[in-house]
Amino acid sequence: MPRDPAWRGRLSAAAVVLLVLWPMLVQAEFKPWILFDAQSLAATWQFLASFVPPAHSLEFLQLVAISSWETIAMATAGMALAMLGAIPLTLLVTERLSISRIGSGRVSPLAASVRHCVRALLVLLRSVPELVWALLLVRIVGLGPTAGVIAIALTYCGMLGKVYAEILESSDASACNALLHNGSGRLKALLYGALPESAAELVSYTIYRWECAIRGSVVMGFVGAGGLGQRMDESMKMMAGNELATMLMVFVLLVAGADAVSAMLRRRLA
Repeated sequence: MPRDPAWRGRLSAAAVVLLVLWPMLVQAEFKPWILFDAQSLAATWQFLASFVPPAHSLEFLQLVAISSWETIAMATAGMALAMLGAIPLTLLVTERLSISRIGSGRVSPLAASVRHCVRALLVLLRSVPELVWALLLVRIVGLGPTAGVIAIALTYCGMLGKVYAEILESSDASACNALLHNGSGRLKALLYGALPESAAELVSYTIYRWECAIRGSVVMGFVGAGGLGQRMDESMKMMAGNELATMLMVFVLLVAGADAVSAMLRRRLA
C-alpha cells in the first residue's frame, strides 16, 4: 500500500493540536469521567425517568402554548427592531455602496471615518451577549419580555449589520458600480444592484438569526424575561421532569419550524 506523502505533516499538526488543546481542557476543568460515576449515573437515571410520560394535561398545554407564543413574539419583535437598526448601518458600513469612491476609486477620509465609527458601534453591540444585555435591562425596565426584546434587538443589530455588509461586499460589484457611476443613490444601488444577487443568502442568514433569537429568548427567560424559558426554570426548580420533556419537545418543534420557513423562502428566491 502506498504511504501517504503528507503523513509527517498530518502527524505534526495532530500533535500540535493536542498540545494546545490539553492545557485548555485542564483550565476548563473538563472531567468527562464524572458522568460515569455511580452517583452521577443514579441521579441521571432518576432525572431522565421523570421525563416519562411528558406532561399533557389540558391546563399545562395551554400554559405552554401561551409561553411559546410569548417566546416567538419576543424573538420576532427583537429581530424586527434589530433589522430596523442593522439595515441603515449596513448602508453606511458597506464600502461597495460608497458614493465617494466613484471616480477616484478611493473612499474619502470623512466617509472612511464614518465607516470606522459605525463598525466600532456594531462591534460594541454584538460584543455583549444578549443574556448580559437582558440582565442589565431587567434592572432598568423590570421583569418581563421588554428586557428580552431590547436585548435581542441590540445584540442582533450588531450581528446582522456585520454579516449583511460582508455578504454584500462578496457579491458581484458590476451592477452596483454601474448604478453608482450613472448617478444612482446608495439605497437604489443596494435595492437594484446588490440585493438581487444576495437576497437568498441574506434571507437565509436572517431566518437563521431568527432561529437563534428563539433559542436566545428561551435562555433569557431564565433571568426573568418571560416566555418558555421562565416556565422551564420554574419546572426545573420543582424537578418536574415530565413538564420539562413537554417543553423541550415544543422547543424542538419551534426550531424545526424556523428551519422549514428558511428552506421555503430559499426555494422561492432560488
